[in-house]
Amino acid sequence: MRGRTLARLLLGGLLGWLAGRADDAADAVPPPAAAMPAARPARRLWLLALGTLLLLGTAGASGAAFMQRQQDAELARAITGGEPDRAPALLIRYGCGGCHAIPGVPGADGRVAAPLAKLRERVYVGGVTRNTADNLVAWIVDPRALSPRSAMPVTGITPAEARDVAAYLYAR
Repeated sequence: MRGRTLARLLLGGLLGWLAGRADDAADAVPPPAAAMPAARPARRLWLLALGTLLLLGTAGASGAAFMQRQQDAELARAITGGEPDRAPALLIRYGCGGCHAIPGVPGADGRVAAPLAKLRERVYVGGVTRNTADNLVAWIVDPRALSPRSAMPVTGITPAEARDVAAYLYAR
């Protein structure tokens, strides 16, 4: 919300400045006709205004996306007790990306198992147990304890590491 208010203030100030520049340009002594066509100063002002609006829109959108990622990470920490920032290295070390596509993890583009994007929104973990933080951690540590016929192997990941991975997956 603060970002939108700041963007509106900046935009209002920019438009006011541009309007003042346009008035100043109209009051100024015009350059010789051969020096510059009459439409070019106005076109430059509009291009400057358009570029500024695009820049502010992009900054506002990326700021909102950043804030949303921060909120998602805080919620994931609270739900799981894990630290999502430690998870990408764990996901690489344990080879999770060989089977799963995992957002934000370099090389994690596997197509053997389900993609792990938006895991927090799913009803089930592994298709067999309700999606809770404890069930997700248990699934990551020993999927065959919950589903003996699961194709997912036991990787040797510890429960503490699984909490970090669960936090990461819930934050994405």
